[in-house]
Amino acid sequence: MTIYQFLLLFLLWVCLPHFCSPEIMFRRTPVPQQRILGPRVPRSDGKILHRQKRGWMWNQFFLLEEYTGSDYQYVGKLHSDQDKGDGSLKYILSGDGAGTLFIIDEKTGDIHATRRIDREEKAFYTLRAQAINRRTLRPVEPESEFVIKIHDINDNEPTFPEEIYTASVPEMSVVGTSVVQVTATDADDPSYGNSARVIYSILQGQPYFSVEPETGIIRTALPNMNRENREQYQVVIQAKDMGGQMGGLSGTTTVNITLTDVNDNPPRFPQNTIHLRVLESSPVGTAIGSVKATDADTGKNAEVEYRIIDGDGTDMFDIITEKDTQEGIITVKKPLDYESRRLYTLKVEAENTHVDPRFYYLGPFKDTTIVKISIEDVDEPPVFSRSSYLFEVHEDIEVGTIIGTVMARDPDSTSSPIR
Repeated sequence: MTIYQFLLLFLLWVCLPHFCSPEIMFRRTPVPQQRILGPRVPRSDGKILHRQKRGWMWNQFFLLEEYTGSDYQYVGKLHSDQDKGDGSLKYILSGDGAGTLFIIDEKTGDIHATRRIDREEKAFYTLRAQAINRRTLRPVEPESEFVIKIHDINDNEPTFPEEIYTASVPEMSVVGTSVVQVTATDADDPSYGNSARVIYSILQGQPYFSVEPETGIIRTALPNMNRENREQYQVVIQAKDMGGQMGGLSGTTTVNITLTDVNDNPPRFPQNTIHLRVLESSPVGTAIGSVKATDADTGKNAEVEYRIIDGDGTDMFDIITEKDTQEGIITVKKPLDYESRRLYTLKVEAENTHVDPRFYYLGPFKDTTIVKISIEDVDEPPVFSRSSYLFEVHEDIEVGTIIGTVMARDPDSTSSPIR
C-alpha cells in the first residue's frame, strides 16, 4: 500500500460516524449489606481469593408528570453487570405501583409508566428490583431499592382560599397603610423552577389601592380618602405563578374594602337663626322646641353636646341634649310674662364630644346658631290689687253707705273692662 492510499483511508475513517449505544450506564454503590461470599480459591502464593460481589447498573430515574403521549412513558432501564444478553436473567419489580403503574420488561429491564402521573398526588415512588436466574430461580443480585422521582411541570394555577374577602381601613389613612393580606397557594413543586413562585398584581382598584408583589399585602395608595365621598371599594387581586412571567398560570380573588369613619367633620346647624314660640303660661320645665346640628360622620364621631353660651334669655331658658335623637331641647327655666318681655334671644352652641387629635386642623369641631323665642299672650283673669281687704263699719250705718272699695285690673295688654 502506498503512502497516498494510507492517507486516503485514514481520512475516510476520521470522517465516518461512529455508532455507540445512547444508553448512559451508572454504577450504583450498593447499600452495605452482609456479603455472601463465594468459595475460596487458593492462589499459588498460598493466599485466599474472595469472589467480589457484582453490582447493579442503571440510568438515573425520573419521570415528568402529566405525560400525554399515546404510548407508555419510558422511565429507565435496570441492568445487572451479570446480564450477558442471553436471556438467562429475569428482572423483577416490586414496591409502589409495581405491576400496575410501573411495569418492567423482565428480559431487558426496561421500565415504563402505564398512565399519566400527577406529582401533586405523589411526588416519588419507592420500588425494589431483583434479578434472578430463570433456570434456577435463584437471585443473582440482592434485592435493591431505588426511587422514581416525579418531575414537576406547571400544571396548577395559584388559588386563594376565599373567593371574596372583606376588609376595612379608616378613612383619611396615610398612603401605604396596610389593609389586608391575601395569600394564594400553588400545588406545584416550589423546589423545581418557578412553577410555584407566585407574584401578586392588582387588576381592579387602582389608583386607590396597591398590592405588594411578593407578599400580597394590600395598602392604601391615595391620601385623604374620604368615607363621606365614597365608602365602598372593590379590589381584584391576581396571583400569577412562574414569577409573574408570560405563560404563567393565574388565579384571582375579590376584596371588598370599606372605609370606616373617623371624626373629620364638625357639626353644622342648617340655619343661622331659629324662631320658637311659647305661651307665657307655660310652667317651668316645659319643652318649647328643639335645635339640631347635622354631622356627616357616624356613631360616636357624630355625637354632639348643646349649650347656651350667650343671649338675654340665659336666665329664662335651658337646653338639654337628647342622646337618642342628637337634638337640643330648649325648656322653660323661669316663669314667663308676656307683659314684661315678649322676645328673648339665645346663642346656642353644638360641639362634638369625641374629637380626634389627628384632625384638629380640620376644626373647630363646633358650630353656633341664634334662637329667637317669642312669648305669646294668654287671656289671664283679673288680678285684685290686694289679696285681702279689711273694712270697718258702724252698726247703725245707713243702707247704701259706701264702706270701702276693692280694685282689680286686667293683666293682659288689651285691658278688658272688669265688673
